[in-house]
Amino acid sequence: MIGNRITHRTADGVRIPGTWRHAFIRNGGRYFLTDLFIYADGLIDCWELVTVEEFEEKLGSGWVATDFPEGAEASAHDLASWTFGEPDSWLTPELLLAEVRDTIDQLNGRPDSTGRCLAAVDVFLADRTEENRAAARAAFLAVPESRRRYALGDMDRKDQPLRVLLAGPGGQSYHSFDHPITQEDYDEAVAYFEERARWIAERPSRVPADGPVASHAPAVKLYQSFPNKPAADPGKLGLRNDYPAPITVGEVDYPSVARAYLALSLARPELRAAIAAAETPSAARTLAAGAARREGWTQARTAVLTGLLRAKYAQHPDLAEILLATDDATVLYDDMDSDFWGDNAGRGRNWSGRLLELVRAELHARRAEITER
Repeated sequence: MIGNRITHRTADGVRIPGTWRHAFIRNGGRYFLTDLFIYADGLIDCWELVTVEEFEEKLGSGWVATDFPEGAEASAHDLASWTFGEPDSWLTPELLLAEVRDTIDQLNGRPDSTGRCLAAVDVFLADRTEENRAAARAAFLAVPESRRRYALGDMDRKDQPLRVLLAGPGGQSYHSFDHPITQEDYDEAVAYFEERARWIAERPSRVPADGPVASHAPAVKLYQSFPNKPAADPGKLGLRNDYPAPITVGEVDYPSVARAYLALSLARPELRAAIAAAETPSAARTLAAGAARREGWTQARTAVLTGLLRAKYAQHPDLAEILLATDDATVLYDDMDSDFWGDNAGRGRNWSGRLLELVRAELHARRAEITER
């Protein structure tokens, strides 16, 4: 549960809410007690920002550890170090991954596995077929075991009414220590849920004036790459500024946005033409190395790149569709040459990612025929 562990990170000027929990990271054979930060856009910080899929790989490799061998060395930075003696962990990689997925849903105000379980229970209570009971029971068992006990938010009864309701008269709950459910047990559980439904219906609710709060789409990372030729299906690679998607600016053709940006930055017109005509991106960068930039370039460069991105996606509708498919996701752009343009594991300002989001919003507005009045 999130509780009071509230934090955030700022991405592209947007505050992304998050939370944290303790975890162990195994690095160099040693286990380090640290904090695992989980954010609403689906990124997890386990000593680097990773997607949920990458986090699953970290769990599988043991980088994020859930079991600890006897005698292994451990450390809490600047606090203590120790060796494990008779270690006992109730987490597994699968359980921790499920809890992290639930946390991302909670941060977005979406139903998590507990919410989905309770929705299935409501369906069963409205139509008490064995099929609906089985669906509700499956949804209950999909809740991480560490969270089932408090699925109802009832500190006194815990999940006992759920276990009874979903087992049914004569049935057995998933707990081996529960006795077979009697009709009296079952009737009491049904009465509990009926009372709970009345209480929820009477509870006042507030609706935001601007409509429901939108969820954060999973973040998109555009890793550093050096594509030399177009691909039949480039995917997110096609969103890179150095992807070979030729654009025409004025009367000049450039092999890519990155090449156009580089050329337009230079003070000498003859060098701009040479940059546009260079055979490879590497040759273009070599020509530009050490050359003087245009006066006022630092203050104007974001506007220039914005115009070049607009040209790229106007002149390449197939790439515009790829950009639109990212919905409203945070775009993290890697750029090993610049902490201004790249996010670079949170060190940079990520202006390339931010401008891609701006152009994407313009494409969405055009498609929806939303214009300023």
